[in-house]
Amino acid sequence: MATELHVGVAGLGTVGASLVGLLDKKANALAARCGRPLRTVAVCARDRTRDRGLDLSGCEWFDDPCALAVSPSIDVFVELIGGDEGPAHDSVRAALEAGKHVVTANKALLARHGVELAAIAEKNGVSLNFEAAVAGGIPIVKTMREALAGNDVTRVYGIMNGTCNYILTRMEQEGLGFAECLADAQRLGYAEADPTFDIEGFDTAHKLAILTSLAFGCEIDMDAIYVEGISSISKADIEAASELGYRIKLLGVALRTDSGIEQRVHPTMVPRSSAIARIDGVLNAVAVDGDTVGEVVLVGPGAGGNATASAVIADLADVARGQMRPALGAPVGELAPYRAARMRRHEGGYYIRLSVFDRPGAFAEIARIMADEEISLESIVQHGRAPAAAGKGCSPQPVILITYETTEAAVKRALATIEAQNLVDGTPQLIRIEKLA
Repeated sequence: MATELHVGVAGLGTVGASLVGLLDKKANALAARCGRPLRTVAVCARDRTRDRGLDLSGCEWFDDPCALAVSPSIDVFVELIGGDEGPAHDSVRAALEAGKHVVTANKALLARHGVELAAIAEKNGVSLNFEAAVAGGIPIVKTMREALAGNDVTRVYGIMNGTCNYILTRMEQEGLGFAECLADAQRLGYAEADPTFDIEGFDTAHKLAILTSLAFGCEIDMDAIYVEGISSISKADIEAASELGYRIKLLGVALRTDSGIEQRVHPTMVPRSSAIARIDGVLNAVAVDGDTVGEVVLVGPGAGGNATASAVIADLADVARGQMRPALGAPVGELAPYRAARMRRHEGGYYIRLSVFDRPGAFAEIARIMADEEISLESIVQHGRAPAAAGKGCSPQPVILITYETTEAAVKRALATIEAQNLVDGTPQLIRIEKLA
């Protein structure tokens, strides 16, 4: 059997501890599958005294991840530190420049520096593998980079954040409010103490940026993504979506159009009959539209120690077998410059929820403003009259508008005019309806 592949792991949190434990537990099976043993020989963590349930007595300890990255004792450097700058970026760059293979689960790092790091890997003849960086245990990177090589991809989209999907699922199934579901997610460990990165869509945006490059053979451009989170979603929106035959999901969507590439992350109404609508709880799902194969949907756990460690091991197995591919699917010099798409009509239309002041002519004026922006309405839904507040006359009336396809710019201009003319109470709610058929 070939010589051992010596692995150095930087970061012994949930994923790192799971990885080291699995490499030890499955040592014999992995050696048989990969043609050579894989062994953790060195680790780096902030706290050496913490009990991780692992026997690390045979590992060399490092306090500095950059020192581990260039250590002659390792063949491959596994970065599980996190963050797009500082120790994570410095150590990965150092490892690649020292001729070490790198495996990382760091989507933020790749979204910001993926092209730069891929170029360094190519220059030094080593692998930069990152299956665990997108959708946890779902093998979407390998699927797009290898299994779908015979396809021209036109669209990639999906649910890529389990925290948001858990919250939206609980809101729908139990009739709870956003704040209550978020608190439960934090209590159960599905959401961080500061959940902003997840609930405001940034985690999904990092993953989408990577998938966009793989899908369309272009450079990564994280800053080109329109990002909107789920914190504005109310029980009223969830209930309205259900009545209209939809479910609300936080989607990341990337499209190739005639004028360029469109990337967006936002709450989306999807048909209840679609595959993506059936993904509940903390699960992730990614769909790819290829010209040859049609639509492929992959579903699985998007986070968690063992699920993410499984993806890391898949990348380590490729290194052990000597399988090397360009990190982003094509050599960096062949990646097309990112070109953003021009404004186009959104085919699925929009859901708009308004609290309209109940006075003569208010709704007629709203209809006129919509017409002035050439927005056609598919349906108008009003659920009776809201009760009058004591001494204040009739309260604003909830009204839901569903538009036919139109441009987002037109919708936002119309809503800005409606607000400026004091026709509604509060900020209108706007949710895109995605056409998935």
